[in-house]
Amino acid sequence: LQKLRNGVLIAYETGTTTPYALQMAEDRGTVFVGPAIKVYAGQIVGLNKRGDDMEMNVCKAKHLTNMRSSSSDGVVQLTPPTIMSLEECIDFLEGDELLEVTPENLRLRKRELDPNKRKRQNKT
Repeated sequence: LQKLRNGVLIAYETGTTTPYALQMAEDRGTVFVGPAIKVYAGQIVGLNKRGDDMEMNVCKAKHLTNMRSSSSDGVVQLTPPTIMSLEECIDFLEGDELLEVTPENLRLRKRELDPNKRKRQNKT
């Protein structure tokens, strides 16, 4: 079966998203979540530019140092996250993905949340 879309960006760990990590995620594709949003491991947080799925840590904070520099601590400019309707989410799903519907959120996730088990299933 041929895939109709590129791969997805998958949250690698549970936590709260940070602007620093989302800026790196934007370099890799389109982001579906904004900063300060709670995510969990296995949740789909964006659409990859490449054809394969990519796991990334969207909860990573910037390392703090004692050194002060006027140019290094710039404000992070993020593009607004892509918000999909219920119909768009259903159309977006592939065979190994699920949609969580709550009164406040629509969350896309992988069927298998554990990355090691997911890789094993893809090999077979």
